Amino acid sequence: MSRQATLTEGAAFSKKSSIAFPTLFRVLNTERLSEPSARHVLYELDRVQFGRADQNGWERRAEGDLRLLRIGLADPWVSGRHAAISRVMRGWVVEDLKSKNGVRLNGQLIQRAELADGDVIELGRTFFVFRSQQPLLSPESLDAESGPGNRLLPGLSTLQPELAVQISHLKRVAPTNVTVALRGKTGTGKEVLARAVHALSGRSGPFVAVNCGALPDNLVESELFGHRKGSFSGATEDRLGLVRTAHGGTLFLDEVGDLPPGAQPALLRVLQERQVTPVGGTTPMPVDVRVISATHRDLAMMVAREQFRDDLRARISGFEFELPDLAERKEDLGILARELTERVAGPRAASLRLHHEAARALFLYDWPLNVRELEKVLETATVLAGHGQILREHLPEAVRNTQLGSRVVSSYLPAGDAQRKVQLEALLRQHGGNISSVARAMGKARMQIQRWLARYNIDPRDFKG
Repeated sequence: MSRQATLTEGAAFSKKSSIAFPTLFRVLNTERLSEPSARHVLYELDRVQFGRADQNGWERRAEGDLRLLRIGLADPWVSGRHAAISRVMRGWVVEDLKSKNGVRLNGQLIQRAELADGDVIELGRTFFVFRSQQPLLSPESLDAESGPGNRLLPGLSTLQPELAVQISHLKRVAPTNVTVALRGKTGTGKEVLARAVHALSGRSGPFVAVNCGALPDNLVESELFGHRKGSFSGATEDRLGLVRTAHGGTLFLDEVGDLPPGAQPALLRVLQERQVTPVGGTTPMPVDVRVISATHRDLAMMVAREQFRDDLRARISGFEFELPDLAERKEDLGILARELTERVAGPRAASLRLHHEAARALFLYDWPLNVRELEKVLETATVLAGHGQILREHLPEAVRNTQLGSRVVSSYLPAGDAQRKVQLEALLRQHGGNISSVARAMGKARMQIQRWLARYNIDPRDFKG
């Protein structure tokens, strides 16, 4: 199959392409973690078909009035005709084409179900993520594979179009003196990104990180701007301070929103005048620093509440970059897993595999501490796995005990099936979830009832008691 994106015959790429389209991401194959991820925009398509192939690939083609995307998967657990995703009205529906190993949606075996944003589709040992709205930036970006990880931007390789554009802009800004303001929750990679900007800047001085929230109120100016010996009790020697230590390099103001109000005017003066007067000193000293700030707080709201200076906010707000939560970029889990296992496992990473139940747990977990938490989880799991397979039992309890089916799968059923589903649920309630009793009431074999339960995603245990 071709790896190149081709529009269906006669299909014109118009200005409407700037809007968002449903997109399917092939995230990872648990047996081959080194395999690239892929993105497929479902632009001008009616159906996507999945089947086993000698190598991963895809082909866009027209069959009569039907516009198809065929995705081949080099996965021995996938059947020749395994599954399909079809456009139905304004939505998309996934269905099992009588595959040998079945189709899972958010961890649940299904026969046919309507897709929602963020759904995780499991075919054999290959995991996909469906997004209902993703921008289409150009006709060339209909289908794309991820490239090798960027070691200067670890944890930020992505197949998300908007995030990729932001990263490309950041690379252009990095060699300049433009201030950079990073926003994102704990663990999203703010300091990692700040260090990457410093590495790309070409500045010869050091990278100096300042945790603004950890500076003691009575020592903020001394820590930032330095002091002269004897300028206060305990000042037994001259100190450069963090700002002058970063001379010629990058000053990273982490959690700048936590900077004590009393220190904000002094920092503003330093940034405006590019010179520092140490505590107890009288002569300003020139300083050349590139400033990168980071915070999880809403500085605009803090300014409105008079908790942060508006002029300081303006001074540090040059190029703004917001890092998404990991829960919002599960389509990047494969890319991140590859980069992080290479970092924490070194040469062993090439031999590591991921058990499909462990992978399922990683997709279903919400990652409240973001990429940092994923890195720690994989670091421990790779140690426990040695040179073999990362099992579910190698994951922390909070991750491995994530409940399957965090979203209730809404089945898309023809009218007859919908009526049968209602009848089944009513009989299960009446008979307390007893499958044999339901089979007798319907005059059907117990095996037939079990097939219907699997098809309609009904768990009889929900009706017991």
